[in-house]
Amino acid sequence: MDQIIAERKKKHVEDHYGIQECWDKMIDILSRDVHESIAYLENCSETEIYYISEIFEDVSVNLQSKDYIKCLRKLDKKFLDLHMTEDIDIAEKFI
Repeated sequence: MDQIIAERKKKHVEDHYGIQECWDKMIDILSRDVHESIAYLENCSETEIYYISEIFEDVSVNLQSKDYIKCLRKLDKKFLDLHMTEDIDIAEKFI
């Protein structure tokens, strides 16, 4: 994930294809196992969560987990400056 996030950071805002490629890789990894994903997310930095927040909804669709949403809510409280509440609300609707 670290390598994918680093790659995503380097993408130009208009590189839609490149950004989507990064998102697809992150979604794949975070959708494999809810418990591993939660453990990973709980140890991410604010910058990492910023980039991962772009795919909250997609991962939610795949995981179908209330525990995942609970984790996101904790991260929302931890990283207030990221303003993720709306994204998390949307992710929760996909369960």
